[in-house]
Amino acid sequence: MKVLVAVKRVVDYNVKIRVKADGSGVDTTNVKFTMNPFDESAVEEAVRLKEAGKASEIVVVSMGPQQAQDTIRTGLAMGADRGILVASDAELQPLAVAKLLKALVDKEQPSLVLVGKQAIDDDSNQTGQMVAALLGWPQGTFASKLVIDGGKADVTREIDGGLETVSLSLPAVVTVDLRLNEPRYASLPNIMKAKKKPIETVSPSDLGIDVAPRLVTLKVEEPARRQAGVKVASVAELVGKLKTEAKVI
Repeated sequence: MKVLVAVKRVVDYNVKIRVKADGSGVDTTNVKFTMNPFDESAVEEAVRLKEAGKASEIVVVSMGPQQAQDTIRTGLAMGADRGILVASDAELQPLAVAKLLKALVDKEQPSLVLVGKQAIDDDSNQTGQMVAALLGWPQGTFASKLVIDGGKADVTREIDGGLETVSLSLPAVVTVDLRLNEPRYASLPNIMKAKKKPIETVSPSDLGIDVAPRLVTLKVEEPARRQAGVKVASVAELVGKLKTEAKVI
């Protein structure tokens, strides 16, 4: 079974985001980028499937500038076999990414597509669902457990009432939650091996996909600063403030 995993290059989650002075976007000057944490869990799950003898090949795919090769190398160091970079300096929105992934799936013919349920930069939570719709494949979203048995994939997912398990016929698309696993750290020998693993570079035009943005960002703003709290001397004063100032009772 071939597994295709989509990974995204995002600003590291430890970095404090700064908005550009003109409000046109986020300032990425001298900012550290890493693999999207949800996608790390997707790569880890694919590697575990291979270690368990369920998967024969893992292909890691990323889309974006040439620097996204570093993100692919991270996946290769974790245990993936080869990578594909769809090189583009344009803004790639979820629908464009889904169409590019569909084109790669048509080319690679994997039995399972794993993607993070969302990216920590835009939080769109759209790409996996769009890919499944374009392919006409069954999908399991927000996976906290994945069991592959023959031609079936059992996906346990969190819902409002607790946990739900759905059974999918392969090929299928599964979007991954952080609760699925704990991604491994790549060892130094594997990092060195990853440098020799192949990465194929293609362009959106090579795949016949138009990636022109359909949405326009009008303005980016930082959230309003929260006001400092105050201490009250008694319950009566608290109730008074809730009535007269907060007006919640």
